[in-house]
Parts: sequence; structure tokens; C-alpha cells
Amino acid sequence: MSTKMHVKSGDEVIVISGKDKGKKGKVLSVNAEKRTVIVEGVSIATKHKKPRKMGETGGIIKQETPIYACKVMHICDKCGAPTRVGRRVLEDGEHVRYCKKCGETF
Repeated sequence: MSTKMHVKSGDEVIVISGKDKGKKGKVLSVNAEKRTVIVEGVSIATKHKKPRKMGETGGIIKQETPIYACKVMHICDKCGAPTRVGRRVLEDGEHVRYCKKCGETF
């Protein structure tokens, strides 16, 4: 099943709800099937890692966990505001995303 997402890897987003509300970050990965995203510096979890091989170090590490894509909003590069993303088809048949506030394409 192919689903369209309003954010892609590399997009700058802001979290609009939850414990990390107001934090900004870059989207590291997108899982369209589960409708989740991993955002840099958001939803940090502590993980206890055990050494598996000789010479490997274990310890406590912090890493980003997935959050639902509906909890993030794209930040426009031109106007700098959180915005909804629209889609349009250009004359040459190319599909592009655009800012619904200023009309700039991404």
C-alpha cells in the first residue's frame, strides 16, 4: 500500500503536539506504512546497550524514537512559518509540493 506523506526525509519540521511541542528539527527517516517519522533531537529515549562482541563497549545511549507524522508540521524555507503542504502538477507533468501560505515550491 502506497501512501502519500506531507513530509519527506531532510525536511525541516516543528512538533505541534505532545511532550516535545514547539521543538524544531530535521526529519531523519520516514515510515509511510506506519505513518511515523524520526525527527532529529525530538522524542529522545534512553536505551541500555549491552556489549555483544569482545572489545565492544556497552552503556546507556540516547536515541530518537518515532512519532506520528500528524504531530509535525513542515516549516517553509522562504517564509519561515509552519505551514500546510499542498501538491500541484506543473505543465510538464511534474508533481511538486508547495507552501499554502506563500506559494513557494519545495
